[in-house]
Amino acid sequence: MDLGRIEAMGEVEVDQLKRAVEAQHGCTATVFQSVPIKETFGGKTVWEGVVYTFSLVGHPAAKRAYAWSSPIEGNDKRRFFAVLHQWPVTSPVEAVRATIVAELKSDQIMRTKSN
Repeated sequence: MDLGRIEAMGEVEVDQLKRAVEAQHGCTATVFQSVPIKETFGGKTVWEGVVYTFSLVGHPAAKRAYAWSSPIEGNDKRRFFAVLHQWPVTSPVEAVRATIVAELKSDQIMRTKSN
């Protein structure tokens, strides 16, 4: 993931995010709130969009989850994220940051393996 090339979230239906949370985490989700997020690094915006918080029923370890989507570079499809509210992720901002860090680490591992 190139920090300078992360695209802002376009609008998606909340029902799509609800289905993503329920499918990924095997529980029932109800939208609780939405929060606009603007994440910067080195003075540049690396991600900007709206993160929805869902209340969960039936999940064994979490009562909330954070969900959003981002465009997939090079086509018209979207990638959906559904991150559980579990330490150290305890806010929408932390969910976005954790995802960015995980993707950067994954990209670094892939580049190392291909060299």
